Amino acid sequence: MMESVILNVGGMTCAACAKNIERVTRKLDGVAEATVNFAAEKLHVRYDAAAVSLLDVMRVVERAGFTLAREESVDEAEVRKAQEIGGLRRRLIISAIFTAPLFVISMVPHFMYWMGMPELHHWIMHNFPAQNTWLQLGLTLPVVAVNWAIYKKGFLAMVRRSPNMDSLIAKGTAAAFLYSLYLTFANTFMAGHYEPYFEIAGVILTLIVLGKYMEARAKGKTGEAIKKLMGLAPKTAKVLRNGIEAEVFIDEVAVGDIIVVRPGEKMPVDGVVVEGETSVDESMLTGESMPVTKGVGDGIIGASINKNGAIKYRATKVGKDTALAQIIQLVEQAQGSRAPIAALADAISERFVPAIIIIAILSLAGWYFLGGETLWFAMRIFIAILIVACPCALGLATPTSIMVGTGKGAENGILIKSGESLEMAYKVKTVVLDKTGTITVGKPHVTDIVALGGHSPAELLRLAASGERLSEHPLGEAIVNKGLEDGLALTEPTAFNSITGQGIMAAIDGQNILIGNKGLMDESRVGLGDYADVAANLAGEGKTPMFMAIDGVLAGIIAVADIIKPESREAVAQLQSMGIEVVMITGDNAATAAAVAKQAGITAVLAEVLPADKAESVRKLQSQGKVVAMVGDGINDAPALAQADVGIAIGGGTDVAIESADIVLMRGQLTAVAAAITLSRKTIANIRQNLFWAFIYNVACIPIAMGLWYLAGGPLLDPMIAAVAMSLSSVSVLANALRLKRVKLMV
Repeated sequence: MMESVILNVGGMTCAACAKNIERVTRKLDGVAEATVNFAAEKLHVRYDAAAVSLLDVMRVVERAGFTLAREESVDEAEVRKAQEIGGLRRRLIISAIFTAPLFVISMVPHFMYWMGMPELHHWIMHNFPAQNTWLQLGLTLPVVAVNWAIYKKGFLAMVRRSPNMDSLIAKGTAAAFLYSLYLTFANTFMAGHYEPYFEIAGVILTLIVLGKYMEARAKGKTGEAIKKLMGLAPKTAKVLRNGIEAEVFIDEVAVGDIIVVRPGEKMPVDGVVVEGETSVDESMLTGESMPVTKGVGDGIIGASINKNGAIKYRATKVGKDTALAQIIQLVEQAQGSRAPIAALADAISERFVPAIIIIAILSLAGWYFLGGETLWFAMRIFIAILIVACPCALGLATPTSIMVGTGKGAENGILIKSGESLEMAYKVKTVVLDKTGTITVGKPHVTDIVALGGHSPAELLRLAASGERLSEHPLGEAIVNKGLEDGLALTEPTAFNSITGQGIMAAIDGQNILIGNKGLMDESRVGLGDYADVAANLAGEGKTPMFMAIDGVLAGIIAVADIIKPESREAVAQLQSMGIEVVMITGDNAATAAAVAKQAGITAVLAEVLPADKAESVRKLQSQGKVVAMVGDGINDAPALAQADVGIAIGGGTDVAIESADIVLMRGQLTAVAAAITLSRKTIANIRQNLFWAFIYNVACIPIAMGLWYLAGGPLLDPMIAAVAMSLSSVSVLANALRLKRVKLMV
């Protein structure tokens, strides 16, 4: 049996670490998929529980030098993140305290030498070479000690033949430290007058910790959407047990429990109202700003806010089955997924670190043996290459944008299930809209009342609604609902007869009422006159006209139709303005389909399509080279949603449609389709910007670090400047990804 789980990963420092974890996990028999999100620090594993256990996965990852833990609660995650940032802050403060005097002692004499005052520099190095180097060593050791984890992880990764960012830093700074340590002993025991380079190790380590600290804080902001969602659920619930109200922890609520919620309180779990009436704020889950009225029989979404009435409701879904838990799981899976656009960056990151180590060694050898430079000159080149080439920015470029983009969507009721779906939505050029329930409301409404013979529309509606109260036909239900909406006083019929395929006969207030189609009128010998043409015109507009006769005389026509949603025309216009072709698909006849399409502003229509043929219709559009998004809400839409390049389900639809879709619109507003595609375009553009700057950074900096600019008469790249550039490149990628939080979505 295949199972899927998301685990928290600890100990990663760069994209090479993520690739290493994926590699060792995929080697296990029974593991079908293993994806690591470096930015989110999560491992998504899909595995055969009969062939491999979760413990096996954890062991193999831990042997690779990383830690794994099961999913955390929002409080546990907050504590862990705070501890991580706090630990980095302490390391930064300690490193800075010792590095500042180290930098001054080592560099001020040089500054004075360069400014034309060589006496101090000469005096120190001539009279106190040993004392100077031992003092610098004493200041460097605490910095090395507090950052010992970098060396441990870095050299361990090299031993396992999977070098990472820490390997580059450890190798570079260790080279500077050990060479300076040799010079310290030479000054002490061999009367040398050599200058050590401890400050390079101290300053680089301090700058690396500064970069990690800034990166950790920025990473925390990319996952704010998940934190907000996790923080929505209340910690306790008031449950009726044996007729007594008791407050229990949310984990103790069971399906079938009756929950009491007062004004201002949050709904603990999903359920159905059994007593009371209120309005509920569901905005944090659906993006819908207006409160929704709830009464007996209406569904409740856990974590929504009860506004103004006390209600009791029966719990139907608890724990990980609630809507909120499912949303969190969908968003986490999306944030842990990889977009196809990241494939190039992943491939480069996997081979990048070993290649950089080779380039650094060759550069050192070239400058020393062929260039005739000193060993220290060659080692500065070696260290600068190792430090500046860390692929952190490359590894962060895609996952950070996906995290922020999918989080932004979740905040607006747009659930994007994967990075692949996010990228594919960017390519969509054709959107196929199902008619019923997507463009239209999904159930019939009264649209026209044509009154004749001195009758008023209100009176006709009252009589018709009174007669249809005993009917079970959807058209009759629409008339009854309209009468109730208008506040009409309905009368109980004294006689009633339903005529299959034609309409009804009823006796109301001493009058004989007929409501039905032309066949019923013809059988009852009710003359239609010119009003047959009026009915034909209404039918041409996609409406269903029903004739009404009172005591054998035509009294009017009531037209019923599945009306389009208020936002449908605006949604279609938005898509068309984005250069997207909009196609309507329906099983209705061509005349009705054309009428609805005209109201929505759609010109391309696929009519009289059977439910089983919807997927084939989508396939035909794809065969024309079109990238197709299918939008639907019903069970019969599921195959077409799965067939489309991007399946988009209206949130108010069925569970089957939502399962088959790549994107779920929780609010159920059609305008969110354009918003989802806009978000996709913005996110992919952001990823491209990140990848461009990450590539440019490495392409530009590595040749400079190798000394090619120096050969052309330019300066040599100082390893300390390389450390600053490396840290800033990662932070700049994170900052650019966070700009997505400011994107305005018209949902």
